[in-house]
Amino acid sequence: QTQLVESGGGVVQPGGSLRLSCTASAANFNYYGIGWFRQAPGKEREGVACISSSGTMTDYSGSVKGRFTVSRDSAKKMVYLQMTSLKPEDTAVYYCAADAAVICNMNPGRYDYWGQGTQVTISS
Repeated sequence: QTQLVESGGGVVQPGGSLRLSCTASAANFNYYGIGWFRQAPGKEREGVACISSSGTMTDYSGSVKGRFTVSRDSAKKMVYLQMTSLKPEDTAVYYCAADAAVICNMNPGRYDYWGQGTQVTISS
């Protein structure tokens, strides 16, 4: 069973930045497509960004494009979500998800493995 662990959440002011990290102990983590998702209270989980196993393919939701950047470091078995120009509406629990059968997809139903989430709060 692959277990993902997110870190890097916190409280920042509007306009600030955060970098989220996602890792797993699975030996084949580098072969997984990774998605980043978020869920705000009372809202459905939504896709934010995704990255292919090779790192050559990425995609973003319209609400974060130009502000968020997804990347991965295969040597460290880490995937990152760099978030800049943060807005109060970015406040949510952020999750990473992995699946070997996914290239890059922001449909949460396509992923088998999920982390526990990390809280991101944007507030002045």
